[in-house]
Amino acid sequence: MRKRFSLTILSIGILLCAGVAANSQTITGSIGNGTIARGASAKGSVVLSIPGGLHVNSSRPNSQYAIATNVRVSGQGVKTSAIRYPSGRNRKFSFSENEINVYEGRTVFPFSVTVPANYSGDSIKVRAVVKYQACTEEVCYPPKTKEVTLSAKVR
Repeated sequence: MRKRFSLTILSIGILLCAGVAANSQTITGSIGNGTIARGASAKGSVVLSIPGGLHVNSSRPNSQYAIATNVRVSGQGVKTSAIRYPSGRNRKFSFSENEINVYEGRTVFPFSVTVPANYSGDSIKVRAVVKYQACTEEVCYPPKTKEVTLSAKVR
């Protein structure tokens, strides 16, 4: 009885750790140095931080079964450029016959934002939505979508 109880507790602990690992990626970012002039453009970035022991499929994972990372940015009253996806790294995993292109560690997705000359607000907000699939060396978790709002003062 005691052995069965210990195995049950261990199983629950493993499942909880797996759930934490699947949600441990963070999304952050910035626009320029925090300010942008009316009628000007600034570089922005969305940053996906992936803890050690995990990776996410790149925007071009080279596998029909792997869900590609997708980043979208949008803002009201401003113009945002397309995201520039970084190159991933080709890796071979036990769950796949072929190499999969992945992102690991801190991955930066650059874009630019332009504020019209006639913009009337004193700040801008850009919404970034990141869809990704995190995996370990052995298993992939269900896809996640996270979002962050980036802001900058307008001068």
